[in-house]
Amino acid sequence: MHRMFVAVLFVPLFALAQGAQLVDRIVAVVNKEVITLSELGVAVASAERQLRRQGTALPDRAVLERQILERLILDKAQLQRARDTGIRIDELQLDRAVQRIADNNKMTLADFRRALERDRVAFDAWREELREQIMLTRLRERDVDDKIQVNDSEIELFMAALKANPERLEYNVSHILVRVPEQATPERIEEARARAQKALAEARAGGDFANIVAAYSDAPDALQGGNLGWRAHERLPELFASALSSMKPGEVSEPLRSPAGFHVVKLLERREGGAAAAPVIQTRVRHILVRTSEIVSENEARRRIADLRERILNGNADFGALARANSDDATSAARGGELDWIYPGDTVPDFERALQELQPGTLSQPVKTPFGYHLIEVLERRAADVSQERRRLEARKALRDRKSEEAYLEWLRQLRDQAYVELRLEER
Repeated sequence: MHRMFVAVLFVPLFALAQGAQLVDRIVAVVNKEVITLSELGVAVASAERQLRRQGTALPDRAVLERQILERLILDKAQLQRARDTGIRIDELQLDRAVQRIADNNKMTLADFRRALERDRVAFDAWREELREQIMLTRLRERDVDDKIQVNDSEIELFMAALKANPERLEYNVSHILVRVPEQATPERIEEARARAQKALAEARAGGDFANIVAAYSDAPDALQGGNLGWRAHERLPELFASALSSMKPGEVSEPLRSPAGFHVVKLLERREGGAAAAPVIQTRVRHILVRTSEIVSENEARRRIADLRERILNGNADFGALARANSDDATSAARGGELDWIYPGDTVPDFERALQELQPGTLSQPVKTPFGYHLIEVLERRAADVSQERRRLEARKALRDRKSEEAYLEWLRQLRDQAYVELRLEER
């Protein structure tokens, strides 16, 4: 769920004019950047509005402040890493993302802007918040999702397990995560375990679970009540799936230990889920790749792709001929850039996102992926009812989903541990 808070300007701790008063102060230092009290106040107020809209009782103010501050620290550390490693969302990309959101809400851009402003959300601040969220998504894709490997033997074992247990169960689940630092002392681990046990005791005593999540959880989804939504058994982290298999709706698990920390899981509902029968949508696509390197800069790679695109659009050159002469993907270049028919999930997220937005016969703008810059053309699409291929595809997706959730929480923990953080919230 998209979080929404208004950005504030950093106000110097002391004004220069004679007799100036203290108007703001630093509550945390994250590497070389700061979080101010006013910034925290805006985020806490936004969180309180969100919790009220959800009908969730507000935690104690001091508890909520500490929880929100920790989330601001994590966001700050992630955004710093994104910027330091070259992730940028330019104005054109941002404009397209805003337009897509307006379209999804069945509004014109002007109507969407007016709707935000009626809700007292400044459009420019919301737009910058969206830019940051896209950056965080790209960072996760690159640092976590793109590194997840699923091999053929894992797929075979997974499919054999599904065949042996054809009953397809789905769970509606919420969870609490109490994070444990990577090199925590035994005392710190016991402190986290005790915190998880306290959350569990409150949940089993009949406390509102969403409220308990807001007060205790270090997970990114804490303000949404820690709800994971409906998940198929095979798409859940193995730790959760094992615990849930013996639980009844309404029950709360004992604290579960993972590399990221201690989890408390609540089963809200369970149901039988049928196997998907819809055909797979395949896409026949071709591309030209210009790799970046020490010799070829990003600007140069992007310029080359833009020039090739212009030549094709102006009718001065054939895509296939340009691919054979210019593409750094040697395998496809020999075939005029063709990748043949591909399935969802076969390509990296940036490439797949671009091709999904293209109609057959149209060219993409320059598309950046971890491999370099691409020019993409979708040739045609088809619905292919290939049951065996679909089963393998679904197995691969399920295994990637299962690994992704666990890997993401572990990655967040490592990022937080590696950041220099100085807390000053208690300095009243």
